[in-house]
Amino acid sequence: MTTALIIIDIQNDYFDGGSNPLFGSNKAATNARLIMDDFRSKGFPIIHIQHLATRPTATFFLPGTAGAEIFADVRPLDNEKLIVKHYPNSFRETDLLKYLQSMEVGQLVICGMMTHMCVDATTRAAKDFGFGCTVIGDACATKNLEIDGQLIKSTDVQASFLAALSYFYSTIKTAKEYLCNDCK
Repeated sequence: MTTALIIIDIQNDYFDGGSNPLFGSNKAATNARLIMDDFRSKGFPIIHIQHLATRPTATFFLPGTAGAEIFADVRPLDNEKLIVKHYPNSFRETDLLKYLQSMEVGQLVICGMMTHMCVDATTRAAKDFGFGCTVIGDACATKNLEIDGQLIKSTDVQASFLAALSYFYSTIKTAKEYLCNDCK
């Protein structure tokens, strides 16, 4: 079985100057690039996911805007698969599952944005479809959230969602841990 990399929604709106900047987006993109370069050097499949908003009330990832474009550091090459989605779960109403099956992929390495939304939804769906999943935690980014007037800091959101995914749905690694399997 083949291992594939899925890079989810690392798009301009999630960076400084974008419509929905995240905490740690630059560091996450740098680490995603390291993983992507490793996959490219090995000739392993890479799937880029791009979210385009379809809700009338959407404020970011608006089609035709610079903010919806994939961030320059992780742009796909012509021979890499690009999937456009409209929901947090990258499998929903896309050809992702069919594509992975056609490539005989059994293991997924997942990174991207936002940890608490699209990374979470996609990882859980992937596991439910029978894929083994590794999430590169420091190649993901999120933001502060609020519930009942209480602010939840992005660092707590990040840690909570990665911890929840590590319970059953995924192995969580840093980029360094993933790239240096034999290092002690």
